[in-house]
Amino acid sequence: MKKKIIIGGLVLLVVVVLVAVTIIKSKQGDITVQTGKVVKSNIASVVTASGEIKPKTFVNVGANAMGRLVSLPVKEGERVKKGQLLAQLENIQPEADMNATRAGLDVAQADAAAAEAAIKTAQAALTLAQADYEQKNLDWQRGQGLYKDQLIPKQDYDSRKNAFEASASNLEQAKIRIQQSKAQAESSQRRIKQNQAQLTHASDVLAKTTYVAPYDGIVTNLPVRQGEMVVMGIQNAPGSTIMTISDMSVVTAEVKVDETDIVNVKLGQDAEVTIDALPKQKFKGKVTEIGDNAILRSTGVSTSQSTGGSQEARDFKVVVTLDNPPDTLRPGLSATAKITTATRENATTIPIQALTIRQRGDLKEKGKKGGSVQAASPDQAKSDKEELQGVFVYRANENKVEFVQVETGITGTTDIEVTKGLKEGDQIVTGSYKVLRTLRNGAKVKVDNSAPAKVEENS
Repeated sequence: MKKKIIIGGLVLLVVVVLVAVTIIKSKQGDITVQTGKVVKSNIASVVTASGEIKPKTFVNVGANAMGRLVSLPVKEGERVKKGQLLAQLENIQPEADMNATRAGLDVAQADAAAAEAAIKTAQAALTLAQADYEQKNLDWQRGQGLYKDQLIPKQDYDSRKNAFEASASNLEQAKIRIQQSKAQAESSQRRIKQNQAQLTHASDVLAKTTYVAPYDGIVTNLPVRQGEMVVMGIQNAPGSTIMTISDMSVVTAEVKVDETDIVNVKLGQDAEVTIDALPKQKFKGKVTEIGDNAILRSTGVSTSQSTGGSQEARDFKVVVTLDNPPDTLRPGLSATAKITTATRENATTIPIQALTIRQRGDLKEKGKKGGSVQAASPDQAKSDKEELQGVFVYRANENKVEFVQVETGITGTTDIEVTKGLKEGDQIVTGSYKVLRTLRNGAKVKVDNSAPAKVEENS
């Protein structure tokens, strides 16, 4: 009896061991995953781009004439007012040319005045000649009648005739002098206009030796020194830049946005700008300008100016105007802009890493062993290679995962919006990344959400 009890106990022990081994082996075959729940939250899509701080309005004061800088009364970083003297070139010759032209204009104006006086004198002489002509004409007419009646001698008749012809000649000369005086007056007026044009030219040349501030601003660049020679630009050769004046009342961050993100950027969108020189401050702003032409990332040249085709990465210029820029900002400071392109409130969201891609054919159940395999048609093969976007939903009652196709909306920093396929509270597989790459539809899994915590402790 005792021997039977011992044998029964050994058999029971073997059975228990076999069951335990079976359970352990079955669990060893399960895939360990981390899971999370689908939640409702506010989400924002953000485009991040880097660039630099620039004033909205600035001007490079370039040399308009060649000469030596004899005065440079401003310094870099100095604030200037509109109309304030910035630089003075040597102007002895331009000033002399202007004075000579002004003197020539004065002479031309004096000649014009003399010509006007000559016209008046000629008009008076013409009036006198006209009166004398009329008187001599009457005498001549009477003389003709008297001589015909033989009341006057031939000598008197000839004298009246000669006087009449002389007065007619004097009248013609007076008319010609009027025309000459008018021609001289017209010539004088043309000389005045010519001298005025020359004076305008000389004044312009002289004015280009003096540079004043076009508006209130700050001298942000001053590459020259007093006493240096500056030259104006010619073809294929830029001229000297004397200084740069920037209006820092309106400050912008000019950033370069990747071509894959530019379609989401719109005018008026909110942005948050951080500046490397002021790491603890964040500045609010809005998108005020979006470039139309792509810029080659390697050269910074617009594609419209590039002569050859290129497949390299491209960016687009985006300007963000800061709302309340501090006075400490300077052009050229490195900046990063985070542009909010879309927002959703109370949206259904999941972690971005939970989203995966599978081919339609990989989601079908495989046939049992020994079953006949029918060749797939070309259309079926093409359909099987179609890629589907989805997540693996954990079915707790079966310890299995099921691939669920989803439709997504905007993408946030760590989460993505799901518009179709999931509901709040669904438990989905979120990791690990290695598991998600190879996880199959219907696979048995084991949930271990402590893994991420262990990783954080080790790090």
